[in-house]
Amino acid sequence: MPELPEVEITCMGLKPILQKSISNIIVRNPSLRWPIPSHLKKTLPNQKILHIKRRAKYILIQFEKAHLMIHLGMSGRLEILNKETAPQKHDHVDIAFHNSQNILRYTDPRRFGSIFWIDGDIKDHFLIARLGPEPLEGLFTGEYLFAKVHDKKSPIKNIIMDSHIVVGVGNIYASESLFKAGVLPSKLGKDITLNECKKIVKYIKTTLKKAIELGGSSLKDFYNVNGQSGYFQQTYNVYGRKGKPCRKCKSIIENKKIGQRSSFFCFKCQS
Repeated sequence: MPELPEVEITCMGLKPILQKSISNIIVRNPSLRWPIPSHLKKTLPNQKILHIKRRAKYILIQFEKAHLMIHLGMSGRLEILNKETAPQKHDHVDIAFHNSQNILRYTDPRRFGSIFWIDGDIKDHFLIARLGPEPLEGLFTGEYLFAKVHDKKSPIKNIIMDSHIVVGVGNIYASESLFKAGVLPSKLGKDITLNECKKIVKYIKTTLKKAIELGGSSLKDFYNVNGQSGYFQQTYNVYGRKGKPCRKCKSIIENKKIGQRSSFFCFKCQS
């Protein structure tokens, strides 16, 4: 699944379509996680793209009076392509622009993504309203995290992956951040100290920033809008490295299911 860095990279790659006016939208398959609104064929043409930003893992394309909100789901991606590029089986949506040879194409083999048209306050949308703070912004601090975890009996990895507490920290980046903080992913929230919370927050921020710099993680389906893969997976300390030596202490990387997700860790470095 594309995580926060991959979605941020996608937003950055969409800069070439800023200020462009939409000429047409082609929806080949409206059956995503939620049906694509049927009115977009009439609503989108002549709308001008004013701004593109990210909230959690949602891409928000702002027009004068509304937003197009896109989620990439498990395997979705957006690409800027020449309009003559023939669609393939899983290319569900094309957005074309006035006076442009390019289109924006939405591809989603598993169809777990979504496309919404939001003409009210986007902060009130049911998918946005209850989200926690952004991990790279000032509200996400060690003190904030400690206040959220100190009475919880859930594993810390589950807590930092809870979008109501902090958004966008997926499985890969949670595993890598906890390794750098020296905290086992199975340690319960109530046993986490304030100092550990400060370390966890610090390394969530640095890990996400580094991932963005390296173009994200391309494990299966993720490519940026120009079809290029990322390189952050080449720097993994623990994720996906079960049975391999720890890059720091040479102990063997272990793996266990926590909250139905594979969690990778070095027992020596994280105890």
